[in-house]
Amino acid sequence: MPPTVIPTLHWEGQLDGHLVLIDQTLLPTEFREISCRDVESVWEAIKVLRVRGAPAIGVAAAYGVCVGLQTALAAGESAFLDRVNHVIDYLATSRPTAVNLFWALDRMRRVVTAGRGHLSSRQLAERLLAEARAIEAEDRQTCRDLGRHGATLLTSGQGVLTHCNAGGLATADYGTALAVIFAATEAGLALQVYADETRPLLQGARLTAWELQQRGIPVTVICDSMAAQVMREGRVHAVIVGADRIAANGDAANKIGTYGVAILAAYHKIPFYVAAPASTFDFAIAAGAEIPIEHRDPREITHGFGRQTAPADVAVYNPAFDVTPASLIAGFITERGVIRPPYRENLSILQMPPKSSGVV
Repeated sequence: MPPTVIPTLHWEGQLDGHLVLIDQTLLPTEFREISCRDVESVWEAIKVLRVRGAPAIGVAAAYGVCVGLQTALAAGESAFLDRVNHVIDYLATSRPTAVNLFWALDRMRRVVTAGRGHLSSRQLAERLLAEARAIEAEDRQTCRDLGRHGATLLTSGQGVLTHCNAGGLATADYGTALAVIFAATEAGLALQVYADETRPLLQGARLTAWELQQRGIPVTVICDSMAAQVMREGRVHAVIVGADRIAANGDAANKIGTYGVAILAAYHKIPFYVAAPASTFDFAIAAGAEIPIEHRDPREITHGFGRQTAPADVAVYNPAFDVTPASLIAGFITERGVIRPPYRENLSILQMPPKSSGVV
């Protein structure tokens, strides 16, 4: 059994080092860390969900750039720059919905632009590794701040429902939705968490339940179809989920099934919160209808975890995400505080430099 808290991913070594990450496809029955020593293995890890969760994907992609440029360290400036740009473009094709992927890659590209013409290939590579480390460190602090703000929304004895996995496994350290639960528990609150199974890949059952058990937090796994009944029985007092991309108007894309949970929460008059860092907000997208939705392999449904459960050649519709309208969201829990409606006006705080105190 691994330690209670272990990094989801980290860089090992210096400029010639590599990315190490937990293979989340094996949890909860097997814990294994894998080493990604080339950009293809990082791309594959993101694509097949060995690493998942918008913030963690962003950190992995940044380190993926550092891995990918190692083959061109001895090349001339032109060849090195061509290689870095190729690696960034390649990593951007791994998954389409999580905006942190593109946010992190854009940060890496800006480092390249700033250093072009006056830094050697090695110096530029060192700057890129420093930027990737900064992205990881910022994510750790962001999650801690986010959890602290969100914990104020809960009281001891409450039941909290969450969907998919937005814990430490989805970030560099502490999580988004689960950061709120971790922070509340550390503050002495007693909570009962209900984790939706999250079909078809069962991130709630496999990952969220595993994380909460590691920390000794009471958790009960329910099938996605049970959420309405659990709410009607009065067991749930708040819903907290993460997000992969949030539009300027507050529409939020998260793992498929989140929209349905939000509708159920609204019917039962339960506050529905989205916990996400500022980097997950895409202000270039006006509304949720513009968010690109990833469609995944039909075999995830017809042959889940290797066993056929549907007729051969049956038609399958397998979007990985849905979009929850802003009207169903009671508030966004961010590192800058809890942001309430109206969102078009109030979310603009996330586009401004933070105050020195770090508190809105």
